[in-house]
Amino acid sequence: MTDITWEEPFCAEGSACFRLGTDSQGNAYIAIAGAEHTYLTDTREALRTLILDIKAGKADHLL
Repeated sequence: MTDITWEEPFCAEGSACFRLGTDSQGNAYIAIAGAEHTYLTDTREALRTLILDIKAGKADHLL
């Protein structure tokens, strides 16, 4: 069993809330709040890259 430390949920008005988490082995996790048992996982570096790319507008076409 992986010991994940979850951050507070990131919520937008009228939509699902997402949670980010990390563990002591350098892994990062993304889940829907309330469904943390079903998560997407990768390295912290991959999560960092994802966040920076989103902030840079590389996912704006999905909005």
